[in-house]
Amino acid sequence: MSSRIPLPYNPKVLELFKNPKNLGKMEDADASAVAGSIACGDMIAIYLKIDKNTQKIIKASFESYGCAANIAASSIMTEIIKDKTLEEAWQISWKRISDELGGLPAVKYHCGILAVGALRRAIRAYFKDKPKPKWLPEELTQDEKHALEEEKLIEILSRKIERIKENY
Repeated sequence: MSSRIPLPYNPKVLELFKNPKNLGKMEDADASAVAGSIACGDMIAIYLKIDKNTQKIIKASFESYGCAANIAASSIMTEIIKDKTLEEAWQISWKRISDELGGLPAVKYHCGILAVGALRRAIRAYFKDKPKPKWLPEELTQDEKHALEEEKLIEILSRKIERIKENY
């Protein structure tokens, strides 16, 4: 018998978990990035196909290793960013991801944070060898720093769990 209490996911999260949209690696992506860590828990890889003339995202897909919230957050994000310019996509926040899902349990906010972190890394990657637009900050934004903090926390917790396992 499990002592775990199920998380109160709303129907939209559960539907996107069971039937995610835009799932899968994109072989011809113009930009891609990863946030999180497969070794330590939740991980999101995002792939973007971009119209070079308009800088609109014409296709977005993802791979996700993690919980229902992680998959749902990645799925809804790829839907939100389609047909948006890179600048418009850059403005999307983890809070918007959560709101579009009808809310996430507080312990699952990090799933939206990682999704936005992967998106912003992919946008930065797109401009790596191109002139950077004025709207793209030189320094990491608060959301990007938040994603890095989440990744560090995941690694620390993973190491602690491994030490606990070793003692049993």
